[in-house]
Amino acid sequence: QVQLVESGGGLVQAGGSLRLSCAASGIIFSINTMGWYRQATGKQRELVATFTSAGSTNYVDSVKGRFTISRDNANAVYLQMNSLKPEDTAVYYCAAFGVTFRTMWGRTTSDLWGQGTQVTVSS
Repeated sequence: QVQLVESGGGLVQAGGSLRLSCAASGIIFSINTMGWYRQATGKQRELVATFTSAGSTNYVDSVKGRFTISRDNANAVYLQMNSLKPEDTAVYYCAAFGVTFRTMWGRTTSDLWGQGTQVTVSS
């Protein structure tokens, strides 16, 4: 069984900082891309930032210069969020794409999503 476990959400005032963490558990052979998405109430889920196995990063324009994504090993990803704004309020989801892991019958490749963590920025 493989899963993504997130932590680090919470309530913060505008201008403050939060750090989100996400770790993949299970017998995992490789992960292609890990990233963060968010979904605000009444809006579609949007990409926030991604980090590929090759070391490339990508950010949505609205967070450039304020958020930083990092990976300290192949199976964990972090999102440092600075200068938070009320419009950053959303449920943040960790995602892992191209996850190759062990199953009872050998190995398989799939995508994984975390359970989501609430980030609320007050004005």
